[in-house]
Amino acid sequence: MHAITISQPGPPEVLEWTEVPDPAPGDGEVVIEVTASGVNRADVLQRQGHYPPPPGAPPYPGLECSGRIAEVGTGVTGWAAGDEVCALLTGGGYAERVAVPAGQLLPVPDGTDLVTAAGLPEVTATIWSNVVMTAGLRPGETLLVHGGASGIGTVAIQLGKALGARVAVTAGSAEKLARCAALGADILINYREQDFTEEITRATGGAGADVILDIMGAAYLPRNVRALAPGGRIAVIGLQGGVKGELHLGALLAKRGTLSATSLRTRPPGEKAAIVAAVREHVWPLLASGRVVPVIDRQLPLPQAAEAHRIMESSGHVGKLLLVAG
Repeated sequence: MHAITISQPGPPEVLEWTEVPDPAPGDGEVVIEVTASGVNRADVLQRQGHYPPPPGAPPYPGLECSGRIAEVGTGVTGWAAGDEVCALLTGGGYAERVAVPAGQLLPVPDGTDLVTAAGLPEVTATIWSNVVMTAGLRPGETLLVHGGASGIGTVAIQLGKALGARVAVTAGSAEKLARCAALGADILINYREQDFTEEITRATGGAGADVILDIMGAAYLPRNVRALAPGGRIAVIGLQGGVKGELHLGALLAKRGTLSATSLRTRPPGEKAAIVAAVREHVWPLLASGRVVPVIDRQLPLPQAAEAHRIMESSGHVGKLLLVAG
């Protein structure tokens, strides 16, 4: 088969369309003939040498895909060759085929086409595991989503609203904020022109955000604490703003706040399977009913992964970027 390989850490040009060995299904795994793969910030970090795949994972980027099951390994039940699926991956989505544990498979949601489904597993599993399973967002609370126009953000807005929350977002342009508003965002903050701490405090009558979904990490840590409501929860899922920051424990303590930081990729298969099962139970019906709609910015051929990375790094997109095979 062919896959996108990383010749060495560096700019998008190091991504190469290369002939590589075909995967074989292990016990409890299936092999998917890939139709499309979602592009994520983690893929960019891997290309740059900052996010190596865990031991045993494929070396190629790609944390989610869609396609048809080509082979079924021993011990797999409930799935058969030819089934159309999407999957949460530990890596290897930028390829014509990928092996994945059966517990990380999802059916294509009703009303969603096979290509579009490629952009759902990583996003929905990340949001559900952090906003609901860890942070425990409740109806009537305020959810602040940093990067509201991103692939994560566009779905987080809709899920937050479906869960009965008031949703605030940050984005870098009026156009992106307008797209967020169309998806249901209640509080719109242009981070280039406004201080999100001041704006969220004002918009909530001084209360602050109950849950903050943060992609920035170190750069936003002090302000996230200031923006937090009493008893609030910060869920860090990205480090675009750096890995080392200063945490004022006294301020967090005074607010009885909670700070969590999670990586989906490095979780053991059993934990991933539990998250995927929860997503199938709770999020897939919202997709089928149209209450949550995937936002796809554009599709590119899989061999053009380097161009997809350039687009992502320029932050000129809204929603997901997809790589389409063959």
